[in-house]
Amino acid sequence: MHSRLFLLPITVLLASLFIGPPNASAGGVGADTLAAPRFALPGLHGLVVSDSLRGKVVYVDFWASWCEPCRRSFPWLKAMHEKYGSKGLVVVAINLDKERRAADDFLKKFTPPFTIAFDPEGKSAEAFDVSTMPSSFLINPTGMILSTHAGFDLKRTGEIEAEIQGACSK
Repeated sequence: MHSRLFLLPITVLLASLFIGPPNASAGGVGADTLAAPRFALPGLHGLVVSDSLRGKVVYVDFWASWCEPCRRSFPWLKAMHEKYGSKGLVVVAINLDKERRAADDFLKKFTPPFTIAFDPEGKSAEAFDVSTMPSSFLINPTGMILSTHAGFDLKRTGEIEAEIQGACSK
């Protein structure tokens, strides 16, 4: 057990060296013009590597346990995962809490079926130019950002779902 804990930081470091720096910073609607930044982060079930998601539509969501809109977004993310997962959608929720325990307590309450990654240093959020919590990015199968969404508003979920549905049908 202790050897696995020791190897995790080394694995993340090596993966980040192999993957290299992000291709571009995402600061608005990508419209297939900005490559999504690459990441390799520890997750609930092993390393989460953006390059391994190529060929799929990816919805990257940055969240924190203290974020009230994040609490409202998780049931919606779960619904999107369940509705579009078989059509190629992968939801990756990247936690930015400094303390892992806060994230774990949040996850016990919401029990998400989608991919969870942890970035207490906030390097991936910096690469994606995240300024609001939550922030999300819809990425096409070739790794290009299709759209960005700052915050979470239930009134806008229909519009975002339409974007997801469109991306999954291509």
